[in-house]
Parts: sequence; C-alpha cells; structure tokens
Amino acid sequence: MNWLLIAQGIYLTILVATMIRIIYDTTVPSKTFAYLMLVVILPVVGIVFYYAVGTNMRKRRLYADKLIGDGKVRQKLMAEAERHTGGLLATRQELGPYKKLINLMQHTNLNPLTADNSVDILVNGEHKFPRVKEMLRRAEHHIHIEYYRFEDDLVGRGLEEILLERARAGVKIRLIYDDFGSRSIRHKMAHRLREAGAEVMPYYRMTATTFLSRFNYRNHRKVIVIDGHTAFVGGINVSEAYDNEIGKNKNTPFWRDTHMMVKGSAVHQLQYLFLNDWNFCTKDQKVSLEEARQHYFPEITKPPGNIAMQIAASGPDSKAPAILYSILQAIDLAEEELLITTPYFIPGQSLMDNICIAAGTGLDVRLMVPRKGDSKVVSKAAASYYQRLLEAGVRIFEYEKGFVHAKTLVVDRALSIVGTANLDIRSFDLNFEVNAIVYDQTTGSQMAATFFDDAEEATELTLEEWMKRGKLTRFIEKLARLMSPVL
Repeated sequence: MNWLLIAQGIYLTILVATMIRIIYDTTVPSKTFAYLMLVVILPVVGIVFYYAVGTNMRKRRLYADKLIGDGKVRQKLMAEAERHTGGLLATRQELGPYKKLINLMQHTNLNPLTADNSVDILVNGEHKFPRVKEMLRRAEHHIHIEYYRFEDDLVGRGLEEILLERARAGVKIRLIYDDFGSRSIRHKMAHRLREAGAEVMPYYRMTATTFLSRFNYRNHRKVIVIDGHTAFVGGINVSEAYDNEIGKNKNTPFWRDTHMMVKGSAVHQLQYLFLNDWNFCTKDQKVSLEEARQHYFPEITKPPGNIAMQIAASGPDSKAPAILYSILQAIDLAEEELLITTPYFIPGQSLMDNICIAAGTGLDVRLMVPRKGDSKVVSKAAASYYQRLLEAGVRIFEYEKGFVHAKTLVVDRALSIVGTANLDIRSFDLNFEVNAIVYDQTTGSQMAATFFDDAEEATELTLEEWMKRGKLTRFIEKLARLMSPVL
C-alpha cells in the first residue's frame, strides 16, 4: 500500500474543501484571493492559519444561544421598539438630524432610542474606578460585569473585595471575563469569587485543542450593570495600568482613556447585551426571558435625565457589523466638525473613504492617535494610511504624553460615541464590542473639550514632513498593512 499517495490524496481533499469554504465564506474579493494563495503556497501551515483566523464567524453564526431565541418574540420586541423610537423622534425635534442613524441602529441592532438618561464622562482610570467602587457598594440586587481585561492586581483586587462583600450580603454577582485577556484571574480570583457565591464564567473558554480556532475571537467589551439602573461602558479595563495615580508610584507610562457612567433606560440595553452573553457562556445557569423581565429590567419611575442614547453592539454573532455601520453613518451626518480618537487605526476601505470624503467636503476632520503604540506592527500598519488622510485634508495628531487608548468620535459637538471598539478591522469583524451613542450637545461639548486638551499634549503631522520618510520605512509600513485583517 502506497501510504504517501494516500496521504497526498487526503491532503488534496482537505485543500479543495478549504478552498471551497474560503470562496463561500469570504465576502471581500481581495481577502478571498489572499487566503486562496496562502493555502496553496504554504502547505498545511496556510490551512491551519486560515481556520485559526480567517473563518467567517458572522456568516456561520456559531454564537446562537442567546436570550431571545424565539423569532416571534423578537418580532414583537422590534415592533415595540419601533413605536417607542418613533414617538421620541416625533416629540424631540432636535433629534431630527440623526434620524437615519437612530433608525439604522433600531433595525440592525434592535436597540431603541431612549431619552431619559444621565451621562457622566469619566476621563482616565483614576476617575473611573472610584465611581465604580461607589456604585458597587450601593448594589442591592445584582451586579453584572463583563470585561476583556480584568487583572489580579491592585485595581482588580480592590473591586474583588467589594464583590466578595456584596456576594456575602446576598447580592447576585455574575462576572464574564475574556479567557485570553483576563487569564490572570482564571484560577485564584475566580475561585475566591465562586467560593463567596458569585457566578464567574469565561467567554469562549480556550483549551489546548480549541486555542487556534478561538483565540482570534475575543470579547473586548467592558460593561458593568448594577441593579438594572446604573451602568459603566467605555475603553478602560480593570487594571492598574489604567490608573495614573498608581502609575506615578510605579513609573509607568501615562494612560489616556475614556469611560462613561450611565443611568436611565439605556442601561436596559446594556443589561440585555450582558444577559445574552451570559447565556452563551453558561450551560446550566441560563437566564430565561421571563426571569429577565421580572428581575433585571426595573421600571424607571424617576428619570435621572433627558439625554437621548442608543447602544451599538456587534461581533461574530451579529448579522451585520452594526458598530462599523453606526460610525459610517455618524460621519455622513457631520456638517462642520469631526473629532476622532483611537489607539489603533486600521480602517478598511469603506471607513477610509468616508473620512477622506468628509475632509474633502470642507469639514474640520481631526484624528488623534498615539505617538508610540503598544504594538510596533499595528503602529506601522496605521502609519501606512496617513499619507492619503493628510492629502485629503485630515489633521492628524500624535499624542505624546503617554498612550492614548480612548475610542471616541464627536460629530458637530452634538453627537458622541464612546465605547470599546477601535477603528480597526478586528473591532468591526472579529471582536465582540459595544459603543454608546449619545445625542446631546452638553456631552458633545465636553467630549470636544477633552479632545482639544489632548491635542495640547500632541504633535500635529504635516504632509510635507510626512513625505520625508525613507523608502525603507514606507516599505515596512506597507508590509505591516498586509496583516491588517488579523491585527
């Protein structure tokens, strides 16, 4: 028996099957061609790489075990949400200019407009963590936490202490952590919390046999929901690296980030998101729709404010890249000014075109990025886009005081987006992300002021200086750009 011929036949069968799957699953022609070339040119390695990072999880819909599994229930909720949103648009005339974005999020994300919210912008970890601790100590019924990075360090243990105390007092504690980003709490801290009665689950548990297929799909969300009426969302993880007061003593780089505390009906959208994710994580501790309605969506009898908001969430489980769509639509709605802050800028063609078009129409478009990123490859890939932006009229600022990790967008100082999603392909296609969309001039003005404060700590790039970069530098940047889909 010719074992070599048999092995070749098996490999050829796997190769053909993989190529068929690439053609079927991959929607971007250039990416399809790249993956086909990869699996052909690099035997075995190319196939392993594709199945590790290239499979289209959105198309294959592998994340189906959610809170709402009944299509009729979903249709009913959609109808209710449409009526609610339509009523607010009819009575709040100032929201008229954003009707397209509001309806887009309504239809693609099942996220109605709410207009009874209060918002507190929290700049940097040293302002966020004290507020989080204050609210956690007040919890009476439940605390729901979902984080990409939850560290077993000074900040993490500070929150753990409060969670342990609240759990022993009878408060229901649920914690979802990303199994890669929060690997430091997998054992000791997770065990301590479970011993106190908290329910702790990794999101998409990674093992030796599943690492390659799951590593690329990360839960990048950072959400806390307290008693169904208070929530936190934004870019700040649970880690001492984000607290500059601690950083002073440890001589670590300054970390610029943005988070927000929300009260009002928008909290219910974050609660819904958490419970969906929780049901995906667990097998025997699922929350039914009826239980959720009874215990986790309290009626708001005294509105804490009048700010209009929506929550945009997307990931491999969503039918459409809702966060990317929301950003594209928000840019289209800009009439005067567009202020963008992101630590990782690998935009993809549609977003790149939108930003350049906005600048070409005469808008004041400004982009804030870190001078020195935490990944050399990502920084080089981002730099490959700057020439076209500068030529289009976009003003680019490189933040120098430390590392800017905020993910924010401000449109005409009246529409603000704050959340977990970077302006990169990973956030739009691979990660589980969540952004808050705030329709409010006071918040917009505050966000704009923060942007211009950051600009004082940044250096503006000019096209003339940028074009002086050497040929080798440009080649390295373009080479790094080839890895954009998986960075």
